[in-house]
Amino acid sequence: MNAVDHFIHGIDGLVRTIARVKISATTPSPSHQAPSDLMTNEQTRLSGALMRVNHSGEVCAQGLYNGQALFASEDLTSDTLAKAADEELDHLSWCRERLDELGYRSSIFDPLWYGASFFLGATTSLISDRISLGFVHATEANVERHLREHLDRLPSADHASHKILERMLDDEIRHGQDALKKGGQELPKPIRYAMWESAKIMTKISEKL
Repeated sequence: MNAVDHFIHGIDGLVRTIARVKISATTPSPSHQAPSDLMTNEQTRLSGALMRVNHSGEVCAQGLYNGQALFASEDLTSDTLAKAADEELDHLSWCRERLDELGYRSSIFDPLWYGASFFLGATTSLISDRISLGFVHATEANVERHLREHLDRLPSADHASHKILERMLDDEIRHGQDALKKGGQELPKPIRYAMWESAKIMTKISEKL
């Protein structure tokens, strides 16, 4: 795809996010293999809030990858981003499906998260492919940390959500490593710290709304 195609694809993703269009996964959700235990109302509320955050994170991933693809200068970078984006679409679908099962809606701020991530992705890609891939690595490191925290917080009875996050964790670690292997430049610690603190704002808001 050329730059115009990538831009149209990015705007299409925003429209789909605003319209809350459900994405179909190419790979069945790992939760389908999980045992089903009864949960209390309090446990269900916690799982719903945490999975809403994870859904928002996947919305951000789509915005980020679409924005980065807009100005990627090398085919290798575009291919790396495209492969990761496809897997992130599955993550998005799994999280949305789990939210529906728990009886919870996605965050009302998802369009904002998508737009902000698209802008960040496009900005890093304009600087250079190395910085763009480095941003992917730093983002995935934050996601890994965040997923580990959620796995600790999820009710032990919520086997389905555990299965989803465990699979997502494996994929996110691999995405970050692939970004460095394909030429990504590791970002300075102050920037990575700022990214983590900014991400915490999004997670706190999405957990409530």
